[in-house]
Amino acid sequence: MKFTKMHGIGNDYVYINCFEEKLVPEEMIDDIIVMSDRHKGIGGDGVIFILPSDKADARMRMFNADGSEGKMCGNGIRCVGKYVYEHGISHNNPLRIETASGIKTLNLEIVDGKVETVTVDMGCPSLVPTDIPVKLGVDKVVNYPLKINDNEYFITCVSMGNPHCVIFTEGIDYLDLEKIGPLFENNSIFPERTNVEFVEVINDKTMKMRVWERGSGETLACGTGASASVVAAIYNNIFIRDQEIKVLLKGGELYITLNSDNHVIMRGSATEVFNGEYKLIRKL
Repeated sequence: MKFTKMHGIGNDYVYINCFEEKLVPEEMIDDIIVMSDRHKGIGGDGVIFILPSDKADARMRMFNADGSEGKMCGNGIRCVGKYVYEHGISHNNPLRIETASGIKTLNLEIVDGKVETVTVDMGCPSLVPTDIPVKLGVDKVVNYPLKINDNEYFITCVSMGNPHCVIFTEGIDYLDLEKIGPLFENNSIFPERTNVEFVEVINDKTMKMRVWERGSGETLACGTGASASVVAAIYNNIFIRDQEIKVLLKGGELYITLNSDNHVIMRGSATEVFNGEYKLIRKL
């Protein structure tokens, strides 16, 4: 099976072109786990399948490193846009990509025939607890106190098509995410688990973020996480709408705007690393 390794500011996935490879992702969970392994496989935060769509230019399905399927991936969809354009699946600009959380529109910045930067309309965020989902009896989970191991954290929960729990704090470089990340991810208030973002505000247009991703652990970047964190900051009166916010992540920078139409606009790079072949564990 042919594959392409790509990353969006360090958030790396194995990409499989299902316009050419006739594969059924559900039958490949063992392969997804092996391919994602950084020591015994290709290495990545998961695997993304690029498939035909009768509604858009292409369809993406994203699987985490543990084999669980995610509904959306902000860094992943930028790489899908780059792949679709550069590999000749579609030369439309903007592109429309179908995801499990709806069709997203991508505007491509093209230099010498190569996609350098992708701007994605991530759609409307939701703070409704049943949309996230989070089991708390409030209208919105904004700056809500939650006790974890005798420590009190103030959480804001946002859905960007997948669940996010955002905590504003200081000194995020020194947090032991390997220890505290799973305590949030698997907390009983999150029936489908959650992604967790720890955010440090730098100034009125900049913040720093670390992320513990559901099913993958700490990653270098998370596009939906950066989007959810900016939304959470606005609802906590830290930032304002219609202002582009720079989000500093371990892997690089993303630029996020929540506009007056309540759409999240994400801008960032997409990089193709290499192509290769992978021997499937079993013949499908």
